[in-house]
Amino acid sequence: MNGEQKHRVTLPAGQVCPSCKHPVETVVERHKTMGVYVPLWVAGPCRNPHCSQYEPEEAPSAEEEASPA
Repeated sequence: MNGEQKHRVTLPAGQVCPSCKHPVETVVERHKTMGVYVPLWVAGPCRNPHCSQYEPEEAPSAEEEASPA
């Protein structure tokens, strides 16, 4: 390897809701460390309507729909 080190990068496994244990999507957030933004994978919102931490999907507002692309 001549002094080179290989780093193995693994993405986090599937995320689950802490309340109902149903799978949720993984969301990438940014965290600034020493002037550099580093990706941080966290659990997204729960979409299970029977869960206490349920968050409905946001519908686009009327202004967003009316604006030309």
